[in-house]
Amino acid sequence: MSLAKNKIVFEDCKASCVEIESFSILDNQSILVTGGTGFVGKWIAEMVSYINFTSNLNIKLYLLGRDIVKFKDEVPHLAEKSFINFIEQDVRYLHDLPSDLNYIIHAAGSPDNREHVSDPLKTIETFYKGTQSLLDAASRIQDLKKIVHLSSHQVYGKNETEQLISENSFGPFEALNIANCYAESKRIAETLCSYYKNNLRLPIIILRPFAFIGPYQDIEKPWAINSFIRDAILGGPIRILGNGLTERSYLYASDMAYCILKSLIDGKIGEIYNLGSSTPISLNELAIKIQNQSGSKMEILTRSSKDYLSVSKLVPNTDKIKKELNFKEVFTIDEAINRTILWNQLKRNN
Repeated sequence: MSLAKNKIVFEDCKASCVEIESFSILDNQSILVTGGTGFVGKWIAEMVSYINFTSNLNIKLYLLGRDIVKFKDEVPHLAEKSFINFIEQDVRYLHDLPSDLNYIIHAAGSPDNREHVSDPLKTIETFYKGTQSLLDAASRIQDLKKIVHLSSHQVYGKNETEQLISENSFGPFEALNIANCYAESKRIAETLCSYYKNNLRLPIIILRPFAFIGPYQDIEKPWAINSFIRDAILGGPIRILGNGLTERSYLYASDMAYCILKSLIDGKIGEIYNLGSSTPISLNELAIKIQNQSGSKMEILTRSSKDYLSVSKLVPNTDKIKKELNFKEVFTIDEAINRTILWNQLKRNN
């Protein structure tokens, strides 16, 4: 079963990596990934593994995380790779980095709102103190070429229009609400990036991720598409909690990893890019697609405790990243759902 799961991920990397020759510039270079043992980190490791293997390159990875043992248990095929090195460290208390670093991908911190509500101070510290600690350490690296900071679409506030969200679109933002600690701390982290870029000349670009789906993402996470897939794998029914007209978009994980690595090469210092899919889909439509992909006509239940006066729409305008990084979405939402279900079924059976 593990071999079958790994094959799916390898094939995904192959499909998404449409300009593999462009990564030759990373040969014999070292990349640090904070949050390296999480969803993003695993996929960066998978994509670098594919690139190294296919193009005979020597890209070195440092994965920084708080639970290296768990990573080695979950993905032993990655843990044994000779190009991967581990740093077990809480990013909030980071002081020194390997002296041979050339690139940094700052992906530390969880987007799980349950963690933010239960411990908002830790959330704020992770993104404020963690980002400051990292950038302080990075300022002492001699041959640092680029830092990619992963922010969040939540910095945009509430989208009250029907338009796709561009990099300069900002809506209302509720102040003095502890539930907004994640978005607020992401805004602070972006401000820190601006300071370190302008005052210390650190080569920073910012990516603002939207929603992703794919292998390695925990289907117990409290997001609609994860819950729908979990419900389908368990035999249904699929439960829509809230407004079924809500619109989101989902970028497949291998496309995400490819784009992040591409930003190391082609991203322009000081620029901000949306990272996500520009194809909107309502929760109702999403539930039907997952129902169809599951192969059985399980029931779809909609539960809502209130009437909605407006429809929430969080879908990025990705024209900028497509133009400047020549990024293309390879996987459609149907393919993304199919491969995510298949991988999770194999995991469950294993």
